[in-house]
Parts: sequence; C-alpha cells; structure tokens
Amino acid sequence: MKRFFLSLFISLSVASSLPAQMEIETLADSALVEHIVDSLAQFTDSSTYVGHDYTLDSIVHNWYVDKILIANCERLSDSIVRYTDSVYIARLQALPYEMEMPFNSIVRSYIEMYAKRQKQVGSMLGMGESYYFPLFEEKLNAHGIPLELRFLPVIESALNARAQSRVGAGGLWQFMVRTGKEYGLEVNSLVDERFDPNKSSEAAARFLSDLYRLYGDWHLVIAAYNCGPGNVAKAIRHAGGKRDYWSIYPYLPRETRGYVPIFIAANYIMNYYEEHNICPMKPTGTFITDTIMVTDRVHLVQIAEKLNVPIEELRFLNPQYKRDIIPGNVKAYPLVLPLAQINGYAEQRDSILAYRPELVSRSAVVEPSGYSSGTGNATYYKVKNGDTLGGIAARNRVTVKQLQQWNGLKGTMIRVGQRLVIYK
Repeated sequence: MKRFFLSLFISLSVASSLPAQMEIETLADSALVEHIVDSLAQFTDSSTYVGHDYTLDSIVHNWYVDKILIANCERLSDSIVRYTDSVYIARLQALPYEMEMPFNSIVRSYIEMYAKRQKQVGSMLGMGESYYFPLFEEKLNAHGIPLELRFLPVIESALNARAQSRVGAGGLWQFMVRTGKEYGLEVNSLVDERFDPNKSSEAAARFLSDLYRLYGDWHLVIAAYNCGPGNVAKAIRHAGGKRDYWSIYPYLPRETRGYVPIFIAANYIMNYYEEHNICPMKPTGTFITDTIMVTDRVHLVQIAEKLNVPIEELRFLNPQYKRDIIPGNVKAYPLVLPLAQINGYAEQRDSILAYRPELVSRSAVVEPSGYSSGTGNATYYKVKNGDTLGGIAARNRVTVKQLQQWNGLKGTMIRVGQRLVIYK
C-alpha cells in the first residue's frame, strides 16, 4: 500500500550485523558513512518534508480538533528539545512493549521531526486519547495484536479518517480498495467503509493478524502493511532467505525503508511528548456518541438541519458516506449521532424524509416515447409485516411491474418499514 510519508533513501546493507542501538555514523566503512551523511543532509532539507507537512497539518484543520478539543497549557516555545542518543535508547527500551524498538540515526531524525511539530502532535494526542485510540485498542486486543500498533494510523493518516493518498489508499488505516474489499469493507459510489473508523479498524486488525501468521515478526508485518506481502517476499529472497527487517532493508521499496523507523519515532513521541514540551489537547467536555441503523435513503443535510446538528459534525462522525447520502433503502446502514440526538431520528423520521427530498431523489425509470406510466398524485405506503408486493399492488389497483418501476426494484423482495411510492 502506498503511504503518505517520505522515507530516507539510505542503504543499511550491513545493519543486520550491528547492535540495534549502535549509531550508524560509527561504522568503519568511510564510503558508507559518507553516503549516509549525504542522505541525512537531503533528509534535513525542508523540501523533503512536503509529504509530512501536508498530512500532519490536516489534523489541525479537523472538526473535532476545532470544536471539541482545547489546549490545556500555555503556548509553547518554538525551540526544539533534543536529547543524547543514550537517553533515546533508554526511553525506548523502557516502554512496556512486545515489539522491539531499536534506535539509530534514522529513528532520531524522525523523532526530531515530530518534536518540531508541537501543535500537530498535541492535536493527534488529544484526538487519539479521547476518540480513536480506545477504538484501536479494542480491535487490536481482540485479535491478540500488540497495542503499540495503535499508533500505526498516526503515520498512515495523521488520524484523519477522510485522508486519501495520491494513489488511492484511504481512511485512518490507508487501505487500498482491493485490500479493503478482501477484508469485507464495502466500497461503491456512495459508501466507502475504508473511511469508517470502526469497520476499517476491525479490518486492519484482521489484516495485521494474518500478516503475523505469515511472518512471525512484527517489523516484517508493518513493512508488509506498507508495501504489500509480495514486496516483502521478494526482499526476503534477495536477502538469501533472512527474515528480519534490517537484513531485508536494502531490498525493500525506498519508501518502506523509512517505515519502521518512523513507526518507532511515532511510538516514542506519543509516550514522551512531555519531555519535548508538547501539550496534548483535551476535550472541552464529555463527547459521547451512539449508533442507530437507518433503513431510508436519506441525506446527511436532511438529518443535520432537522436535528440541529452541524453538518460538519455529522460528516466527521460518518466519514464513510462519500456524497453525504445513506442508501438505507438498499440495506440498513449505521448512522452515528451525538448521544443527545440519538432518539431524534426515530422521533422525527417522517419530517426528516419529507424535508428537502430533492437531495436524495433520483429517477427510477426513464420512459421511452409513447410509454405510459402511472400518473396523478404520488402516495407513500409503509410496508408492514406480512405484506407482499403483489398484495400491495392488488390493493392499490396497480401492477407489480409498475411498483417495481416506480421504486427501482429489481425483484419482488420488500422489507418491513420500507416506503413505496404509488401513483394513483
């Protein structure tokens, strides 16, 4: 899968023979040292941060950050807090993690990149701790996956549920369409469950679990998550069958070479933000949501304006509806609402559906010249238990075929609660 972040294009062909915490600059091979120094010089050039900046900045222009979170400490200085390598090593080793968190110059560079972005990291901390991280932890824990992987969406999407890469990866976990569908995510013109936080997190946990059964090594798992199992398999073959990240490092796609280091850096900064004077944002109050199942074709604007919920809030809570339309007339779909409005949809359902119906209207039938369809006033019938399409047609003195045409039905299956239009 293609990801947002740029990587260091540094060859570490000898890294597998070094202690994890050894600094790369101490290598005896002067040619390799010169190559690494040149690469790091390119990395520190601000032009290389375009991808990072764009993705990280998206978090500070988020509805939740704007409306729910507030800074709970004084404005921080622009100075960057740095520590010696021994401090970074000790802190990483002190984390209560199953995964190893090795340190080297690449990891340090990414740590300092995050440390410079106090506002963005503070926003991610606030949104993650109060909204997304508990969901990630629930899904990962259910599949026996190390909880440190809850920070994978930090580097994938900067916790932007609507994030989409230039090659089409989408959502918090940046699924490509094909992979998303393989793990049960629905993707069509109206609904894209790659952007659904709950369903995409479940799919990501299953995908990570499958990758671990394949490799038995979490560093290889996240490398495969980034570039695909095929590329990791190719790198293993080129490395003579070795199955650890640093051994296959030179044979991975260039982007993936920086993926494990930036993941380690994200874990570091999410745990040691206070030591870098980063202030996490906090919610202004309790923000509780609940979910109902909708069986109507309805537009988020209809719901927002009748229930007096800001449309941007509804879009944040329901990012999977690409055009703001819930096609509940096809099958039941979830609608996430603030808890205070959770009963509002059922109570005001008729007025919601009657309000601005042009938002969801579409022509079910395009009639050729000379074709006669039902004329007159349209009435609506709510399907009850025991109803059949033939019975409804007979009672209203119309044909089954007419009912199918007027309502866009391909067969005769109807469900309780469904609304049928009938022309008298």
